[in-house]
Amino acid sequence: MKTKKLINSGADAVDEMLQGVLSAHPNHLYAVDDMPRAIIAKNGPRKGKVGLVIGGGSGHEPTFLGFVGKGLADAAAIGNVFASPPPDPIIACAKAVDGGAGVLFMYGNYAGDVMNFDMAAEMLALDDIEARTVLTTDDVASAPPDQRHRRRGVAGNVFIFKAAGAACDLLYSFDDVERAARHANSRTYTMGVALSPCSLPQTLKPNFLIGEDEMEIGMGIHGEPGMAREPLKTANEVTDELMDSILREMKASRGDRVAVLVNSLGSTPMMELYIMMRRVKSRLDDAGLVVHTSLVGNYCTSLEMAGASVTVMHLDDDLQRLIDHPCDCAMFTR
Repeated sequence: MKTKKLINSGADAVDEMLQGVLSAHPNHLYAVDDMPRAIIAKNGPRKGKVGLVIGGGSGHEPTFLGFVGKGLADAAAIGNVFASPPPDPIIACAKAVDGGAGVLFMYGNYAGDVMNFDMAAEMLALDDIEARTVLTTDDVASAPPDQRHRRRGVAGNVFIFKAAGAACDLLYSFDDVERAARHANSRTYTMGVALSPCSLPQTLKPNFLIGEDEMEIGMGIHGEPGMAREPLKTANEVTDELMDSILREMKASRGDRVAVLVNSLGSTPMMELYIMMRRVKSRLDDAGLVVHTSLVGNYCTSLEMAGASVTVMHLDDDLQRLIDHPCDCAMFTR
């Protein structure tokens, strides 16, 4: 059975989406000439500032292009649905945002992205532009703690990119920007649950199968296998499973501060997200943790997948300053 989408053609969906985004946000964004997949912040890049380039596949909106703007990312390289951008738009992004202080690449830890961003960095070096990489690895479900370098980057991208973008905007040195980005990543934890599949615009067919009364804990944002497939439970029970894994690994002390994101994977409505947020807050209160800031909504989606994720960033003074720093992006303002 085919799914229904408001598109014209699966092959044209990404480029037509980008045209719509640029039409809607002309004060924030523009595309590099002859490179429509290289999206640049109008007010972000400047001389002497480390440039921040994020990127990855489409289908996760507002990640990545929604977080391009002053105080956050300077550019985003956009790939096909669930596919890495090729080197060309990555290189175009880097050249557009290079202020002479270096360019930091940040993206989720996926093999295709690593290969193409690394290739772009090698080619930029030939033009005397130094590009470094910090991978996001916040998905607790995708590898054990002693193999964190193997984990996927998911909704925690929002907080990690935010911290790195603030460091860039505050004119930190390249070394200090990289250090801040790695520190933010190391203190960010995400767990998700999927209730139903999504379908790619090109196929209009579900990308995995799951029973009507089932859920999958820890499923990835492209449909990668999770930790366990279980009978569907109540919102409190599901949230407890997610929070148990996060709190066990975070090892916070009473009185510590956190930033929280309750994120829809696409079709989960705000009502359900706030029911989950209620339980998240209760669990954090019980652990003696102080919620400094919270976000609820669509921040890192998987097309129309039903499900949600919870992200907790374990704050310290440096991270709190970076999370609180103002930003003005197409789809996110602080």
